[in-house]
Amino acid sequence: MIVRSILSSYSRLLVGASLALLAVSLAGCNDKVAEKATPSRPVLVATVHYEAESPERSFVGTIKPRIETDMGFRVPGKVAKRLVEVGQTVDVGQPLATLDEVDLKLQAEQAEAELRAATGVQAQASAAETRARELRAKGWATDAQMDQARATADEARARLNRAQRSVELTNNSLSYATITADSRGVVTATLIDPGQVVSAGQTAIRVARFAEKEAVVAIPETLLNRAKEGVASVSLWSEPNKKYAAKLREIAPNADPATRTYLAKFSLPDAGDSVSLGMTATLTLADPATMRVARLPLSALFSEGRDPSFYVVDDKGEISLKAVTVKSYESNDVVISGGVDESAKVVALGVQKLDPAQKVRVVSSLSF
Repeated sequence: MIVRSILSSYSRLLVGASLALLAVSLAGCNDKVAEKATPSRPVLVATVHYEAESPERSFVGTIKPRIETDMGFRVPGKVAKRLVEVGQTVDVGQPLATLDEVDLKLQAEQAEAELRAATGVQAQASAAETRARELRAKGWATDAQMDQARATADEARARLNRAQRSVELTNNSLSYATITADSRGVVTATLIDPGQVVSAGQTAIRVARFAEKEAVVAIPETLLNRAKEGVASVSLWSEPNKKYAAKLREIAPNADPATRTYLAKFSLPDAGDSVSLGMTATLTLADPATMRVARLPLSALFSEGRDPSFYVVDDKGEISLKAVTVKSYESNDVVISGGVDESAKVVALGVQKLDPAQKVRVVSSLSF
């Protein structure tokens, strides 16, 4: 009996231990099942990027000189030499072309001869006037003789003055036989050749000055106010990463009849020798003071009896609700001006079903 009692007690201990082990095992399984039952939630995100509320507008233009001068001879004649070619750089005072000076020199010699003759006549008339004045003072000459001597002397002096001016004019004409550059620049056109007979004022050499360059673009009428009041900058196609400050100098009063655009000229005060004439440029126009905003999907906005907010996802998959400042609503987007940082990732879909305590997993697409 004693042995049977001991065996019965031992059996009950074994059964109790087995039940305890089974309970522990079942508890561990339940935990694993619970962990598998609550995985991280996949979410689509949108990246926050702030930009100007009014986007910048760009236009293609051309670099041109502000001043391009058509230079010609101030006297007619036959072209003797053309001293420059297209594309050649010229300095102040450099000769560009000359005329045949034979006729001009003959005219100058003739004027000098007339000056010498007028000088002799004036000397003789002045001496006669002096003698007539002396004779009139002694009573040996009449008033008529005195008046005639005075008139002859006045005419001689006028003739001398005319001869002097003629000499000056012929000397100037002789100097006009050579075209000289009045500023540093580059030759953009040569319209004469040696042997050609040209008239006074006819365009002979075209020179573009290096003093100031400008970008010439066509502006649509919808952006005229931005062109007048906005901030402009220019970048060259040859140097896209370098920008030059630009300032509106001139805008056409009438639109082009074909394109309905206005020709605008923007001066480039900082443009150096690396900015060559004829280069293609991009003019960028921006509003002077523009608020920076971000556009995000309207489905990302969470607002249930509180301020408009976004769910922001961090690198660990944790989400946090952040209030934002809404600037405006669009058909599919919401425009915000602050509340979340640049490059932050916000949940873009299904925000009403999110639990702030739940972790999420960023995916590129949702598949069902």
